[in-house]
Amino acid sequence: MSAIPTLTTARLRLTALAERHFEAYAAMLADADNTRYIGDGQPLDRMNAWRSMAMLLGHWTLRGFGMWAVELKDSGEFVGRVGLHQPEGWPDLELGWMLMPAQRHHGYATEAARAALGFAFNALQAPRAISLIRNGNVASERLARRLGARQATTIDFLGAATLVYVYHPADADH
Repeated sequence: MSAIPTLTTARLRLTALAERHFEAYAAMLADADNTRYIGDGQPLDRMNAWRSMAMLLGHWTLRGFGMWAVELKDSGEFVGRVGLHQPEGWPDLELGWMLMPAQRHHGYATEAARAALGFAFNALQAPRAISLIRNGNVASERLARRLGARQATTIDFLGAATLVYVYHPADADH
């Protein structure tokens, strides 16, 4: 298994998901407001939150990139998850994010996603990345545009209308 790199920003640490994050991670995925635009839109119970975390960790082994746990640098408090995702069947390298409800509106998603996008373009030399954003998820659309993405198309993905926002290294603000 390749080591999961740690990225740091002015206020955040992007680090490997670990068992110490599980309680907060499970609470984040149990919140219906957090999951309404992810997967089938349903919250996850603890067993499925564990499976989600294990899948994200395994993604690093299989693909060499993945999602990070986002922590506040000064306290270590879990903020959410941000990173890169491309499991089997995905249309492209995806930049994704999810924050704890109390951690929204502080600029953390922008700060962490910008670091993850920089990793995609600089460390992985990816020619592009996408964000798959469910129709109606206005906050995520705003974040994608703030990061330099442009909406390219709309697809039916996992049974729902999904906007495809595309990032290119020259356009991304990272």
